Amino acid sequence: MGSFNFYEDSRYAEAYSKLEFPGTYYLAYRDLPEIIAQHVIGREAIDFGCGAGRSTRFLRRLGFDVVGVDISEEMIQKAREKDDEGEYLLIADGDFSQFEQGAYDLVLSAFTFDNVPTMHKKVQLFTGIGQLLKSKGKMVNVVSSPEIYTYEWVSFSTKDFPENRLARSGDEVRIRNLAIEDERPVVDIIMSDEAYQEVYARAGLEVVNTYKPLAKENEPFEWVNETTIAPWVIYVLRRAV
Repeated sequence: MGSFNFYEDSRYAEAYSKLEFPGTYYLAYRDLPEIIAQHVIGREAIDFGCGAGRSTRFLRRLGFDVVGVDISEEMIQKAREKDDEGEYLLIADGDFSQFEQGAYDLVLSAFTFDNVPTMHKKVQLFTGIGQLLKSKGKMVNVVSSPEIYTYEWVSFSTKDFPENRLARSGDEVRIRNLAIEDERPVVDIIMSDEAYQEVYARAGLEVVNTYKPLAKENEPFEWVNETTIAPWVIYVLRRAV
């Protein structure tokens, strides 16, 4: 079974648009309200790489005036279908020209950078995002931990891809999403903490805090490795002084 670029795949967009916060995904969002409340002042927000709008709707429920942006026409279409009251914009890759610089209190990016292929491209995007932030604005970047590609999870499987264990930062890895109807594996880019730290520094951003959420036994899911190994990393970033 081959892998594919889900940004260019209408079938995957349809399956992904039905996803909310099940299983392993729950841990990516569980602590965000508290994290955002602790670090963010103000209500103007961008959801960068909004996909089908799940995280955009999440931010709006937290009281943000938020616009979701994505480079995928398929995903933006699904977001608008699911949420006709939301604001969703299709942008060209790396083009932030339609946004006012220094105008946003928060930029959230959930899983987007798992799919950005090169360090150069990551630096370019983070540089552009940093320019959108107010002086006290924050970016919250949710990414997959390297470990997510070598263990089994409630919502993901990597057992068919043992080659992932040999991957180094910047390499392609494959993972199957068990939380959606489309079983085809997708290709991500694995990145270590050290690699992300280098990207942030080159983009003129600094890390305010890092979170690695673990599951709790009393939560309503049949956890696999989530209670002892963190599948996600949440970085809170600001413009470097």
